[in-house]
Amino acid sequence: MAIDYDRLMGLRIPEAAHSYTPRDVMFYALSVGLGADPLSREQLAFVTEKDLRVLPTFASVLSHVGLWTHHPDAGIDASHVLHGGHALTLHRPLPVEATVIARWRVADIVDKGEGRGALVLTETDISDKHSGETLATVTEVVMCRADGGFGGPPRPPLPPPHRLPERPPDHVCDLPSLPQTALLYRLNGDYNPLHCDPDYAAAAGFPGPVLHGLATYGFAGHAVLRTLCDHDPARLRALSCRFVAPAYPGDTFRTEIWLDGDVVSYRTRALERDVIVLSNGRGEIVPA
Repeated sequence: MAIDYDRLMGLRIPEAAHSYTPRDVMFYALSVGLGADPLSREQLAFVTEKDLRVLPTFASVLSHVGLWTHHPDAGIDASHVLHGGHALTLHRPLPVEATVIARWRVADIVDKGEGRGALVLTETDISDKHSGETLATVTEVVMCRADGGFGGPPRPPLPPPHRLPERPPDHVCDLPSLPQTALLYRLNGDYNPLHCDPDYAAAAGFPGPVLHGLATYGFAGHAVLRTLCDHDPARLRALSCRFVAPAYPGDTFRTEIWLDGDVVSYRTRALERDVIVLSNGRGEIVPA
């Protein structure tokens, strides 16, 4: 089955409700490296209940609405799908406990041509169930590698990726992951066997289970918050990136950061392998 442009643009997935507690908030922070220094008061604020703070990238966990790429109306070969890019806009700090509603839609579809695949851009609004306030918006780029050539109306090209400055980075932040980081992160709700089953990973062509892209993104968000925001979640307004190479549990993530006014540029490399895993990163912060 091939992509039908109008059918995919009109795809409707039921809104998803997610209830979370301080325990979920603390576990997420632990899964992306907070608490590595158990004497750091700044890190303890995210992993203990005293004056608990919520990492802004936790919103990405709350945006899940199910495996929409498997929906029969999508027309997508789900076995050849990759998460190509991720963007988060924070409208207000996340509460430490809430029930939220995730409302998802297809925002755009780009046919790259026969044999070149397609891009599907999705947008998810996350709102507080009780107040109705929008807390965050998550935009994703899904690379459908086997689905190009379906046609669709003419459209302008997508904006180019955020360009990193050509000068040396203003800041560098190294954060280690653990050999069991993928086993921890999957308990946030992503149970894809690629991240835990060595045989499944080998069949997919990898030397071992790979780390979730959103886990690496969480480490990068942690680095930006630590380096530029003094660990204050209210100062991070937006964070986006492209996923450019697999990361593995146990990698040390070096995030190279540039700051120009309130605009952050960044990229993250797996230090031991000297491989850039996130690139074209852009964020917005509230200056101190």
